[in-house]
Amino acid sequence: MDMAGSLRVAIGGLGAIGGHLARALDGGVEGLSLTAVAARDQGKARQAIAGFRTPPAVVPLADLATEADVVVEAAPAAVFETIAEAAIARGRIFVPSSVGALLPRMHLIDRARETGARIIVPTGALLGLDAVRAAAEGPVTSVTIETRKPPRGLEGAPYLVENGIEVLGLTAPRLVFKGNAFDAARGFPANVNVAAALALAGIGPERTMVEIWGDPGVTRNTHTIRVEAAAARLTMTIENVPSEENPRTGKITPLSILACLRGLTSTLKVGT
Repeated sequence: MDMAGSLRVAIGGLGAIGGHLARALDGGVEGLSLTAVAARDQGKARQAIAGFRTPPAVVPLADLATEADVVVEAAPAAVFETIAEAAIARGRIFVPSSVGALLPRMHLIDRARETGARIIVPTGALLGLDAVRAAAEGPVTSVTIETRKPPRGLEGAPYLVENGIEVLGLTAPRLVFKGNAFDAARGFPANVNVAAALALAGIGPERTMVEIWGDPGVTRNTHTIRVEAAAARLTMTIENVPSEENPRTGKITPLSILACLRGLTSTLKVGT
């Protein structure tokens, strides 16, 4: 913590998520101060923070952890490990937005246990994780998530490219993937952070089932979750407005991370 007692926050990535979050923190959030940012293009990073009231340091991705108590990852999945490993090695609080990138790297959790780091997964574009976590304290029969996105929000996903699936010309909804959350995270790294968060909250990535639809009839990224558990049956749907900067990301995602960060310092915290 800094001298004023606020948590120092560093952000890796300044796109649709990180840029929004950086501006919000610079505007003033009680108990939090933005101390460092990083992006693959440092010139663009400097442009992004031009005019900030309290400009943070612009540092290489691997150096974020030296400047902060909390490291937020809001970067392309390709650099996830660079940011995560440095934060965990230094025992920081690590807040990933690319939750799908965490599933194939569960060794990071063991490493965090060794260093005293904490990994806090924000709710992101999802809802009901509190209820899923509560239900998962008892027996759970099944957890499924159906994701429907405008086709351009799925374009370029590795699974689609590998299987020659074209989504941009769709005139009707098409199921483009059905499988577990682990395989979904591998095939759609920019699209299934919601499924990954759901899997981690509930019964794990092997048992969490995912359907991904390209749907030209929707303008919002729509997720429907169904949970059958001993304690409750949950059915939840959320329709997220895609951000202008990146149609794969919902506008609610940076707001969710901000809410998560507030929860680290707030006197009253609502929700598990």
